[in-house]
Amino acid sequence: MRVNHRRSVATAAVLLAAVLSGCGVFGEENEAEQPGRAPAEEAMASSRERVQAYLDAMAAKDVAAGRNQLCSVLHEAFDEAATGPNGNFADHFDVPRAEITDIRPGPAGQEVSTSISVTAGSRKLTRKLLFTVTRDGLDWCISDERPGGNTPAPDPTP
Repeated sequence: MRVNHRRSVATAAVLLAAVLSGCGVFGEENEAEQPGRAPAEEAMASSRERVQAYLDAMAAKDVAAGRNQLCSVLHEAFDEAATGPNGNFADHFDVPRAEITDIRPGPAGQEVSTSISVTAGSRKLTRKLLFTVTRDGLDWCISDERPGGNTPAPDPTP
């Protein structure tokens, strides 16, 4: 039996392309065009970076840096409330400690739980805030902030 190597290589290439396209390797979907399909590691790292930058901005009272972490649809509401009496950047609040306690996927994006200590004069409070971080085009941004948070997942290392 005589084997035509050119035909075998061509057939193998066609079969490989068909198999890989079924796996999405040669699919027409561009990951950059699908904001919700980023790898889990990128989502967690980007979410952590955005929320940490926001927490750092709160501690430094850097309103512009805080605003830059938010999705553009939140900018107007942020501008109205950030430095108001109950705003995150109010002059009479100090943030001596703020930490990220948990990050996990949620229904609307990555949910980043935080614990924030706030002092106002001699009063000190610790509050939990839950941030939702999503992709907006090719970039990540905070799309929601609300009281509460998730219980940290148990540490997998004994």
